[in-house]
Amino acid sequence: MKNIFRFKQFEVNQSGCAMKINTDGVLLGAIAGHQNPVRILDIGTGTGVIALMLAQRFSKAKVHAVEIDEQASATARDNFRNSVFSERLTNNNVPIEQYQYAEKFDLIVTNPPFFVNDYKNAEPKKEIARHASRTFFDDLLSKVNELLSEAGCFWFVLPIKQAEYVVARGEELGLFPQQVVKLRSDNTKSEFRRIVCLCKHKADLEEADFVIYESEKVYTKAYQELLKDFFLAY
Repeated sequence: MKNIFRFKQFEVNQSGCAMKINTDGVLLGAIAGHQNPVRILDIGTGTGVIALMLAQRFSKAKVHAVEIDEQASATARDNFRNSVFSERLTNNNVPIEQYQYAEKFDLIVTNPPFFVNDYKNAEPKKEIARHASRTFFDDLLSKVNELLSEAGCFWFVLPIKQAEYVVARGEELGLFPQQVVKLRSDNTKSEFRRIVCLCKHKADLEEADFVIYESEKVYTKAYQELLKDFFLAY
């Protein structure tokens, strides 16, 4: 039972997943938005938690997920099947580069690997989940550009250096930043992650800070408000 994470409207079994549910993922799942998405794609779904959160938030959307790791994909598929949103969730065990779909997506999200050219994890599953190859972000952006609808939004969460690279490379492909949420652990800390929205049309950039902790082990009111529809504690 220790591998089961219970939310208000669904449960997530994390068995077989190298990367467990984390703050980056749940914040992305709660923040990523679109006015009226019909089709949503979660790239690198892992446990499936972000896809499940988006299925809860957007009750009319079909949510598709892609996961390269076979065991994690099987776990996500079970989590989807056991949820009340099962009819609107689809899982695909395939590298995103090989993924094909006949229609475009209105909302694409990813909590991707982010260690590029850094020391690799000795555990193979965690290496797949946390480390990116040299060309990973270029390939990811090219695929997103292919799959995203003209009015679609691409949301991701990354450390600052990698986020800046993705934004710069995205602009070269015609994907422009519209929103940036700078995550900070508490008011004394600098930002450590960015949640970014890229779209195919230019607009004024909206930037905001988001602080997670009020004090040690005490979440801010903003954090609790954002996640109150999901977490049992709020």
